[in-house]
Amino acid sequence: MSQSCFSSGRRVHFVGIAGSGMSGIAGILLGRGLAVSGSDSKEQSSLDSLRRAGARIFIGHDLKNVEGAEILVVSAAIASDNPEVEEARRLGLPILARAEALAELLIGRRSIAVAGTHGKTTTSGMLAWALSAMGEDPSFVVGSVIQGLNSGSADGSGDAFIVEADESDGSFMRYHPWGAVITNLELDHVDNFKNLAEVRALFTEFVKTVKGFLVRCGNDKELASIEIPAGLLTISYGIKEAKGGVFDLELSELVLAPRSASARVTWRGKVLGDLNLSFSGRHNLLNAGAVIATLLEMGFEAERIFPALATFQGTSRRFELKGEARGVTVVDDYGHHPTEIHATLAMARSYLADTGRLIAIFQPHRYSRTEVFSKEFAVSLDDADLIYLMDIYSASEKPIEGVTTDLIAREMNQGKVSFPLTREELIEKLIAEVRPGDLLLTLGAGDITELGGEILERLDSGE
Repeated sequence: MSQSCFSSGRRVHFVGIAGSGMSGIAGILLGRGLAVSGSDSKEQSSLDSLRRAGARIFIGHDLKNVEGAEILVVSAAIASDNPEVEEARRLGLPILARAEALAELLIGRRSIAVAGTHGKTTTSGMLAWALSAMGEDPSFVVGSVIQGLNSGSADGSGDAFIVEADESDGSFMRYHPWGAVITNLELDHVDNFKNLAEVRALFTEFVKTVKGFLVRCGNDKELASIEIPAGLLTISYGIKEAKGGVFDLELSELVLAPRSASARVTWRGKVLGDLNLSFSGRHNLLNAGAVIATLLEMGFEAERIFPALATFQGTSRRFELKGEARGVTVVDDYGHHPTEIHATLAMARSYLADTGRLIAIFQPHRYSRTEVFSKEFAVSLDDADLIYLMDIYSASEKPIEGVTTDLIAREMNQGKVSFPLTREELIEKLIAEVRPGDLLLTLGAGDITELGGEILERLDSGE
């Protein structure tokens, strides 16, 4: 399908338009002069900006919503028997998966796809921010709002197009990017992958679609097993280790402070200088290393890159400070895999700087992930002083017999964990428990993101 399918004036209908990836594409098409409509199962904040930009939004799915549409774009979360999808089939309309629609936007651009099990959103957001801060006006579609740019998508005038490449359903195979970044490789999305070998095989195929260069983390042993096609330029980055290999871009002399991080950066044997970030985390220094290696390969100089990265403030739902009330700090994070949770809790512990307790509230995401990783979740959460567990957020996945949050709770120190609780009981217990100096961290990829704001309101009200 050629890019002309998105010619100005045509009406494109999005089924599941509120999702971060879908709303981003819809916003870009609105800016290009297309008529956009879309539906979703419930009202969400992402729909407000689309309405203001001229999109026609329907809450609920109905075949009547498709009337007048010329192309359908469908979220991966939408079932094949959705009435709007079935109506589009009956009418003979072109039906594109989200990844197919995004691939259309990448044609003719200097596209960079950021992939990996963890860190995709922060790395792609950091890359888009750095290009913007250097005055390059990139296009981007990232799965979170970039702080300072106030959006997760943009259709810039520059030739670079940054895209967060999701491996969960294999759709990133459609992008055929000019350049790619792979941050790490680990088993996740167990609803689609039976084991790590299947994930490894998918990434092996993905690198075959990359046209120009591949940036990959040298510290990740699993990535070392990925076979690189002959002729594809490969650039490694990583934290210098005593017995490790030599990377093209090396980070050394790391300093992790409560609200900042720094490292010495060496590029192919030459010291470029010191990188300074306005937030902490070893993993965030690695993310920045990936961005620096990518930008150097794109032809930018360190003298421009380092100041741009120093002003990056992160993305929403990635250790996002929600506020402070009565001496309690509330932070929200998207972490929903044991490795992510371990890194986030380490960052939170550094942020606390021994001033109070670390209280984690975790909402498991999907029954399948809870079943496979229950023991690993228990181990990673043990880094907190107190843990509150919520019921599993299904993400439209059908329940699995015997799989509840209790699988995690029974593996934990019972003196630390509270389970189960209704949402209101949880808030009441937290309000009674927290004290000045505590950091309260909400963790998960579901609707737990709304909990921090509710707790802050209660703390502010003095109830």
